Amino acid sequence: MATADGRTTEQVRRDIEAERDRLAGAVDDLRSGLDPGTMLKGKLPVAAAAAFGAGFLLSGGIGATIRLIMQRSREGDEKARFGRFSFVDRD
Repeated sequence: MATADGRTTEQVRRDIEAERDRLAGAVDDLRSGLDPGTMLKGKLPVAAAAAFGAGFLLSGGIGATIRLIMQRSREGDEKARFGRFSFVDRD
């Protein structure tokens, strides 16, 4: 039996099966391309160094701020107090 375009049902089945195989291969390629590890594969040392630097800078910034607040609370006249922390006038 032939279809409207002149192909037999067996030819249509073969075309559908070939298209299904091609689509399955394309899906596998897309899935392998979406792996989060492949995005950083070549840049892992740079990303690790950047993360380390950001963490160091952030923790250093917090430590320096706390040290400054504590140092100011030990010298000068107290201007304002917020809980354990106070603002002082050094003059």
